[in-house]
Amino acid sequence: MASETKTWRATVLTLFPEMFPGPLGVSLAGRALAAGLWALETRDIRDSATDRHRSVDDTPAGGGPGMVLRADVLAAAVDAAGVAPDRPRLLMSPRGRPLTQSRVMELAAGPGPLVVCGRFEGVDQRVIEARGLEEISVGDYVLSGGEIAAMALLDACVRLLPGVMGSAESGSDESFSDCLLEYPQYTRPQAFEGQSIPEILISGDHAKVAAWRLAEAEALTKVRRPDLWAVRSSQKRPKNTTDG
Repeated sequence: MASETKTWRATVLTLFPEMFPGPLGVSLAGRALAAGLWALETRDIRDSATDRHRSVDDTPAGGGPGMVLRADVLAAAVDAAGVAPDRPRLLMSPRGRPLTQSRVMELAAGPGPLVVCGRFEGVDQRVIEARGLEEISVGDYVLSGGEIAAMALLDACVRLLPGVMGSAESGSDESFSDCLLEYPQYTRPQAFEGQSIPEILISGDHAKVAAWRLAEAEALTKVRRPDLWAVRSSQKRPKNTTDG
């Protein structure tokens, strides 16, 4: 008897649960959510506060501006979520490791993450360590909180789930596949404001089209993302050999 496939599930801890599903409730992600291809649970961190004011933050130890999310409150919120041990525990943070397509693919292939949305000046380091939170950044900039970053992460994951995109090949030939940016795309009309679709794309020669797309992707990557190109070049470089 075949084992039952579990629904990919995202659990989000936030101080603003009303922000969800937001953009995740429309388009591909929204249709998939309505169809039960994935599930979203949003939990209010303030529900784990213990005082009548539902306080979740306090001043930074050692002084400084802003407030810090308390370790005891956030730990209680994580514990109350009751996520299984095999589910990743993520903290959206500008100091985290940059989110990559390879990490997105790993997350999409798993059971689904618990995502903590930070606020204020940050989160008490002790809860990050005690609850094993993996810090993830969506870019070298600072947002008001982790909610928008969490939406970006979840959207990137959901589109890779089986049945979400119209074609299973849609996610295999796009930016960051094989350390390349995606090649330029064209569609009708054939002529637009004096510019035409490259003739090779309407030639019907699939081999030449594939070669053109690869060349364009490589050229774009060299110029716009030399960091990616360096990784790709190192992967393609043949190993040194010596004559025996």
